[in-house]
Amino acid sequence: MRTRTGAVAALLTVALVAAGCGTSDEPSRPVAADATATVPRPLNVQDPAEVPAPSAAPTCNPRASLRPPASMPKPGAMPARSTMADIAQRGRLVVGIDQNAYLFGFRDPGTGELVGFEIDFAREIARAIFGDPSKVQFRAITTAERIPKLQSKEVDLVIRTMSMTCERWQQVWFSTEYIPSRQRLLVRKADKIKDFADLRKKKVCATKGSTSIVTIAKQPYELVPVSTDSTLDCLVLLQQGQVDAVSTIDILLAGLAAQDPMTEVTGQAVSDEPAGIGIPKGQEDMTRFVNGVLERMRSDGTWTDIYDKWLEQRLGPADPPAPVYQD
Repeated sequence: MRTRTGAVAALLTVALVAAGCGTSDEPSRPVAADATATVPRPLNVQDPAEVPAPSAAPTCNPRASLRPPASMPKPGAMPARSTMADIAQRGRLVVGIDQNAYLFGFRDPGTGELVGFEIDFAREIARAIFGDPSKVQFRAITTAERIPKLQSKEVDLVIRTMSMTCERWQQVWFSTEYIPSRQRLLVRKADKIKDFADLRKKKVCATKGSTSIVTIAKQPYELVPVSTDSTLDCLVLLQQGQVDAVSTIDILLAGLAAQDPMTEVTGQAVSDEPAGIGIPKGQEDMTRFVNGVLERMRSDGTWTDIYDKWLEQRLGPADPPAPVYQD
């Protein structure tokens, strides 16, 4: 049965925060006064000037990943000495996720359980390894922690709307694309903002360590980038009038708009953001295995079932993105 997620009152934001979703690691903290600002600034907001400069990266096709194996191992029977066998021996798959992204990864205010589009993807990978979708340990991480957590192998995978870029491919590996997205804007309806050009010299929020915060800085309108640890914090700043817009991928903006009917998604797309599952660099067996799971999910209708459950009402019907392989 499909879940209907229609627009809900802004009180849902309060409920999510109360359920532990204010930031990735702790509930939202009290607002502290900032002597240099005309309004209080939450403690976890960076100096707007602290935005990483774009860096050159080798040319690549960021969507191209490794082809799945000719035949997938059966759950509970992972190949000896493989990355998947090590995970099976441990007894759980460790996945870095977002617990603040409504529709994608968030705590159900009623049950306290993590649910969402990306949570279901993690469970499908656990099912493929163990035959049991519950054998997954979720670790809430911030946007900026995604690559470091993979590099240190504190997590086996990151499933957190992580955009595949050529620069990031130098640091970690990715699965094939599991959902497409584009960067747009979330604004207050009353402000009648339609596009980036309407935001000249105004504050626009995105998460620290994201491609979105860099894209904001690159726009030719003298925008003031403001970065936080989570997109939910950006929504709170927008509601408080501390920023004039939130700008990140449209699929996450849809979740924010669902929490506050006084906001809307608008603006022309300014980027192409294919999302892939993050995998530690060099783990060829795990990359091929995850791509095999995604291939199965596309072909047997699991991808469509999960999409329809969480996203169809907000984003409209969609087909799974076609895989691209580099070998």
